[in-house]
Amino acid sequence: MSASKHFETQAIRLQMERTAYQEHSAPLFLTSSFVFPTAEIMAATFDGEADGLIYSRYSNPNTEEFISKVCAMEGAEDGFATASGMAAVFASIAAHMESGDHLLASRAVFGSTHQLLTQVFPKWGIKHTYVEPHAIQNWEKALTPHTKLLFLETPSNPGLALIDLKKAGEFAKTHDLILMVDNCFATPYLQQPLKLGAHLSLHSGTKWMDGQGRTLGGVIVGSNSLIEPIRFFCRHTGPAMSPFNAWILSKSLETLAVRMDRHCENALKLAGFLETAPEVSRVHYPFLTSHPDHQLAKQQMKAGGGIVAFELEAGLEGGMRFLNALQMCTRSSNLGDTRTIATHPASTTHSKLTEAERQAVGISPGLVRISVGLEQADDIISDIRQALKEI
Repeated sequence: MSASKHFETQAIRLQMERTAYQEHSAPLFLTSSFVFPTAEIMAATFDGEADGLIYSRYSNPNTEEFISKVCAMEGAEDGFATASGMAAVFASIAAHMESGDHLLASRAVFGSTHQLLTQVFPKWGIKHTYVEPHAIQNWEKALTPHTKLLFLETPSNPGLALIDLKKAGEFAKTHDLILMVDNCFATPYLQQPLKLGAHLSLHSGTKWMDGQGRTLGGVIVGSNSLIEPIRFFCRHTGPAMSPFNAWILSKSLETLAVRMDRHCENALKLAGFLETAPEVSRVHYPFLTSHPDHQLAKQQMKAGGGIVAFELEAGLEGGMRFLNALQMCTRSSNLGDTRTIATHPASTTHSKLTEAERQAVGISPGLVRISVGLEQADDIISDIRQALKEI
């Protein structure tokens, strides 16, 4: 398809070649392996001398279609789909790091990413240093002769801190680092890190890409040279996406743009309401003018995303009472659903961090994260308003 086609058109029209049945919608290939017409072709395919599918852990028509769509959306050459978003984070780092290597990571990262950096990778002799998202001018102090990689999350989970990707890309280029960006909160529709200087862009397909809370998946996209080690690592360690999940996610991408438009519209309305609520001391949303990174958000994002975070004056107990008082919005740790979801990070997703670690990334005891759904905005606001009255 012509590269001039718009995002929405590519998401809908990029599709695998039709089979002899001339189906309109891509079929589902629930097969673990593929056959060969001759032993010679089979041998050549395994040797890499001939093109062809071998085994669905390596590749499958459904996973290839999903990857091709994300590559088109992000402007990437190649990609690999994993069983979950965290498998994408783990594989992308593990494939490019060796014992003795060192990486820099923005301090504000997802709780499980923090556990990988602090509990898992140190067992293999891989070290890390956290850097402040807003202090790129100081990152050089954290470099070592063994620093190989820079891992960033923007907007961050759950505090919605932003990092200037152009400046980060310049920093990575100057110091010969691989720049990986967790782009889950923004999605390829709202932000394309590769176009701003990143080398690899990662997503949890479980979230906004699926958009309906029904499946797991992850994806990594970038250049051929950087994806190949990841493909080798995943091929032999096994965290591959299933064909069924890839089929679901590929279909879900067809509605990503229209869904994100509504999520962002609802989120901005909710954030505006929360700024007027007396029970709330602070609201975090990138497209609010009160957000410290508002101008940066306008530069590198199409819209503010579907996550709103806010801090309650009533602290930890107030956060728990708020969640218990919700009548329509769901209490869950997931996000990116059609349904509005409320989470209290200090007692759930980031509970394994120490209080000092939570404070360092802006997670106060009363912080609440709202994944704003597709319900009518007035209904979302009404439920949150009444819950605030109960704290």
